[in-house]
Order: sequence, then structure tokens, then C-alpha cells
Amino acid sequence: MYYYELLVIGLVWGCTYALMALGLTLVYGLLRILHVAQATVFTLGAYCGLLVANHSGSLALAFVAAVASAGVAGPLIYKWIYEPLLTRPPFVPLVASIGLLIAMEDGFRLLFGPYGLSFDANPWFSSSVNLAGATLNMVQVVMVVMAVTLIGLFAWLAVGTRLGVGLRATVSDADMAETFGVNPSKVRYFTFIVASALAGVAGLLVGMLNNLVEPGMGGLIGYKGLAIIVLGGLGNVPGTLLASLIFGLIESFGSVTLDRYMDRDAVAFAFTILVLLVRPQGLLGRKS
Repeated sequence: MYYYELLVIGLVWGCTYALMALGLTLVYGLLRILHVAQATVFTLGAYCGLLVANHSGSLALAFVAAVASAGVAGPLIYKWIYEPLLTRPPFVPLVASIGLLIAMEDGFRLLFGPYGLSFDANPWFSSSVNLAGATLNMVQVVMVVMAVTLIGLFAWLAVGTRLGVGLRATVSDADMAETFGVNPSKVRYFTFIVASALAGVAGLLVGMLNNLVEPGMGGLIGYKGLAIIVLGGLGNVPGTLLASLIFGLIESFGSVTLDRYMDRDAVAFAFTILVLLVRPQGLLGRKS
């Protein structure tokens, strides 16, 4: 039963990593840019959700605020940071993204203070549910439900809508897609809206789970997101989802079995390095 609980907790965190990493994969698949600044969009969603939750007492409104704030921030980042640099070598937008990450983290410290904020008392934080012997609090349950719902919604958007078809066509062959009438500019803005909204929800969920939102909270999970998209195969959506779940499970079990040698985060990164030594293209990536 103990290992079953570790399995459940690993899947909970894996679902959360998937929300973050999926957005990174979308941006990389479309623009070949490592969107490091996604970590600050993650934090922005957490702060906006927390402020609305504490002011209104409604967690539903908090999720709306997280999605709206992050969903607006993403296209603005693309328009002001990435779009002018699309013709530059790939390292140029990467450096710009890192600079934006640092600037926004410092901005959060100036606005909200360096020590972080907590949620006001809410029944969600104290209530729990028993799942076949594993005890989960309601925040963990909501993390899984939200992740599965949003990933399912994304799958429908990618397959069942014109924008989704245009996105997949642009990723496969941008010039050919444009020949068939796909507007690459609309596709890019749509991609950043979706990717950023997913990150904002993930930020709020992690903030709720830890009952703490702080300026640098997006840094570590952002690095994990980058490791996950490399592990899954750069730009490969199914690979990213698989790698997210594996990452969460490795952390969960490794934190118990290898705790004497390395901490939770180091276990997952060490596993990633070992996999890439065997499969440099990632789990589901193709050899170039």
C-alpha cells in the first residue's frame, strides 16, 4: 500500500509537470525557441489566482484569473520579445527569454515582497479523500482533474478545430501550410495563448498545493519542464506527456529509495541524463 501511495503522488506531480512542459513543447515545435520565460508566466498565474482567491473567497474565480492573466501575458511576450527576433540565430531569443525571466522575478519581488504569500483558510486545504487506500487532499485531486481535462481540451483543439489543424500543419511544414492559406501569425498567437494558459493553471495548482506563492517558484519547475521536453523528444507532444508522468514517478519513488544519496529533484535529473546517454533523441524523438 505504501508503494501505491507513492505511485499516486507521482502521477499527481506528473500531471502538473505535463501542464508546464506541454506549453514549452508547443513553442519549441513551432518556433524552435526554448521558452525559458514560461517560468514567469507560471508564477504570474499563481499570484493572480492567489490574490483573487483571497479577495473573493472563490477558487473558481482564482482559476479564471490565472488563465486570463497568463493567457494575456503569453501573446505579449511573443509580440514584444520573440517576434522581432525570429530571423536571428536561436541563441538570441533564448538570451532574451532568460533576461525576461530575471526581470519578471525581480518585478514580482518588488510588487509582492521576497517572502511569498499564502492562501487564506479554505476547506479545500484541509479536506481529503481516500482513493483505494491512498489519502489525497482535495488540491491533489483537483490537480489531476484539471490536468486531464485541460490536456483533453488541448487534444480536441489540435484535432477538431481549424486553428489546431493549422498549428499541426505549421509545425510540420510552415511554408507549405502558408501556401494552403494558414496564417502563421494567428497560429503563433494561438500557441502562446494556449501554452501560457496551461502554465498559469499549473502555477496556481502548485501554489495551492504548497500554500505558498513566491517570486522564484517558477524557476525549478521551469528547469524541470525543459528537462522533460528534452527527455520526451524536442517538439514531440506524446513524448512530453509520457516524460512528464515518468518524471513525477521517478521523483516520487526516488525520494524514498535514494534519499540518502540525493534529493528528490536530483534523482529525476540524474534519470534524465542516463536516458539521454542511451537515447540522445529522447524517449519518442526521432534520430535526425
